[in-house]
Amino acid sequence: MLNVKHISKVIDGRSVLEDVSFYMNPGSITGLVGRNGAGKTTLLRTLIGILDPDSGVVEWDGKSVHHHPELKQDMIYVPDSTEAFNGFTPMELADLFQSIYKKFDRMHFLELMDRFQLPLRKKIRHFSKGMKALVIIIMAFSTKASCILLDEPTNGIDAVIKKQVLSYLVEEVAESGVSVIISTHHLEELERVADTILMFKEARVEAMPGHDGEDNRYHKMQVVFKDDDAEGLLSLPTVHVLSRVGRVYTLLIEDETEETVLQLEQLKPLVLDRLPVRLEDLFMFKLGGEHSHVE
Repeated sequence: MLNVKHISKVIDGRSVLEDVSFYMNPGSITGLVGRNGAGKTTLLRTLIGILDPDSGVVEWDGKSVHHHPELKQDMIYVPDSTEAFNGFTPMELADLFQSIYKKFDRMHFLELMDRFQLPLRKKIRHFSKGMKALVIIIMAFSTKASCILLDEPTNGIDAVIKKQVLSYLVEEVAESGVSVIISTHHLEELERVADTILMFKEARVEAMPGHDGEDNRYHKMQVVFKDDDAEGLLSLPTVHVLSRVGRVYTLLIEDETEETVLQLEQLKPLVLDRLPVRLEDLFMFKLGGEHSHVE
């Protein structure tokens, strides 16, 4: 089990990680979201032991990752850039990974390369961006590490392959009990595969509502008013406007009660429809701004 206890990290005078704590059970997928530059990559590099925390501890199976380097045999970090591997063929890269990771499963590697129809003896520099990303993901899972950290793993992968990759991730986690952390700005992907989603905000991490095993306390509604005067909406403390197009408002309601619904009805909307809450809605509410401007 991965257990992160109160880690903090300051880089160039800026607090990037501040009292970050969470844990992961075996056989689970944890998503990591936040604005660009929020500290997601710094957190992954700290979890794997590339960076040392200024305070706090990262434990794998009860041992400090930073004090027990042998644990790196059971953990692997896949960065978002594959440029370092451009000079290798997949077979040469498999040889390299096998020399580093004692549990590397060459048969599993070959099966996955065949499954995704990737060439074994072609230089990786000649692969598409999506193919490069896929090869490195295959390498990571072929190490048979128990904890895999993926930084933007599906960038550049086309929709068909992306669906196959995500299905494979879920399948591998279910079968082998591996723990996976995925840092990504593709919120819709996490919604499909993640057991828990952690959000970065001001150097801290918190579990997103509805993805931490507790009942979702947020509800989404769309209301349409007869005219543009919806000032009463702003006076309701638990009602938040996600968007407005003319007289059509999309609302996120926190801790919905019968009283809140009654207050909305008293504003006499022409339409009052309930909608499913999406991860992007919660992201925008918590962090603000448009999804296209965040990572």
